[in-house]
Amino acid sequence: MVIQQTDVAIIGAGPIGLFAVFECGMMRLKCHVIDSLDMIGGQCTALYPEKPIYDIPGFPKILAVDLIDNLKKQADPFEPVYHLGQQVVSLEKIEKGYFRLTTSGDVTIVSKVVLIAAGVGAFGPNRPPLEGIEEFEGKSIFYYVKNKDDFRDKHIVIAGGGDSAVDWSLSLVNIAKKITVVHRRPKFRAAPESEDRLKKLAEEGLIDLAIPYQLEGLDGQQGHLEAVIVKSLEGDVKKIPADILLPFYGLAMNLGPIAHWGLQLNTTHIMVDPKDCSTNVSGIFAIGDIATYPHKLKLILTGFAEAAQAAHAIRSVLHPGEVYHFEYSTTSGVPVLNA
Repeated sequence: MVIQQTDVAIIGAGPIGLFAVFECGMMRLKCHVIDSLDMIGGQCTALYPEKPIYDIPGFPKILAVDLIDNLKKQADPFEPVYHLGQQVVSLEKIEKGYFRLTTSGDVTIVSKVVLIAAGVGAFGPNRPPLEGIEEFEGKSIFYYVKNKDDFRDKHIVIAGGGDSAVDWSLSLVNIAKKITVVHRRPKFRAAPESEDRLKKLAEEGLIDLAIPYQLEGLDGQQGHLEAVIVKSLEGDVKKIPADILLPFYGLAMNLGPIAHWGLQLNTTHIMVDPKDCSTNVSGIFAIGDIATYPHKLKLILTGFAEAAQAAHAIRSVLHPGEVYHFEYSTTSGVPVLNA
């Protein structure tokens, strides 16, 4: 068993966890980062690396994969230690207020503070209840888009009415041969501007809208689709030619072992104090999508702000009574931890 000690143990290597490394580094705190995925980036890397993101300050548009690359470069000067492809399976308080975290990779990390930035926790797609769907998954039914060119010149059916369904319809319209969007109601749950763009493309004949319809069945053999069968609320059934089906019905969230750590939970979220992102357990903080409080906006930029708030609070926990003179990064620069 490998035992390592650090100032802060960060659970989650998504965008918020990576920015937390930077913010903690600015407080001269060393970090170990644990993530169940075998790569950094969380959902940005695993689910939509080529999806453009429009609400990162200073970047009118940036691909998710490029955002993660930039965040890693920003964190690199602070030399974080990554433990990837492993999950924290146990957390216990030990002597002198320290925590001992044990991972599925047989690594033990001893830390005074734990910062949970686990996004939606362990996640997986909500699968449509279609008979025989397993035969097509990974061949012609996909829940994520990792490389847009894989869908070039294909007849694509996109099912769903949220941001993912609408955004990918817009992103793939110039790559696919044909896109049909299936949604059970006329109104989408996406950003209004994106919905307007989708409907404009539909008016121009560049995207077909099958509304109000729901997925009813699959037509194909040996894992290769030939058509998707849809049904309206009135019982009208039609067959849509399709090479690819992309069902975007959101993610199934699972906190995993985190649910058993004595934290105050609101269903699948951790309740925190919005002023510093502390939880009800002293020494444990939570930021990003996994953290909740009244009127929270679930945005990446909200998580970035929470990372900064938590880092300053964590510094006070690790160095109680020590006077800290706040400086902007333009004044302080990037500190060298080993100096």
